[in-house]
Amino acid sequence: MLNWMVWTTPVAVFFICVAAMLIGMTVWELRSPSAMRKGFLPIPTTRGDRLFIGLMIAAWINLAWVGLGEAMVGWFSLEEEPSLWFSFVASMLVLALVMRKG
Repeated sequence: MLNWMVWTTPVAVFFICVAAMLIGMTVWELRSPSAMRKGFLPIPTTRGDRLFIGLMIAAWINLAWVGLGEAMVGWFSLEEEPSLWFSFVASMLVLALVMRKG
């Protein structure tokens, strides 16, 4: 059923983290409803808005990394494509930034 996707460890960890964040944010929102606030994003947002925006940015970072992996081999004279762990860490840092300061 899931043979259409390459399920590497970093991909699985990424999706597990996304699921855990969605569950955690749901519980947090039920216990303590959020209020709109203005950060560096150009619109007032709630925690859920920032989570959605952050997850979209994280997905784009990971997709760009996968898409450019073969090109990076040539650009940086690498022996193999760079690890997906780099994009995972970068995307989680950006997500944390958006959640905290967005």
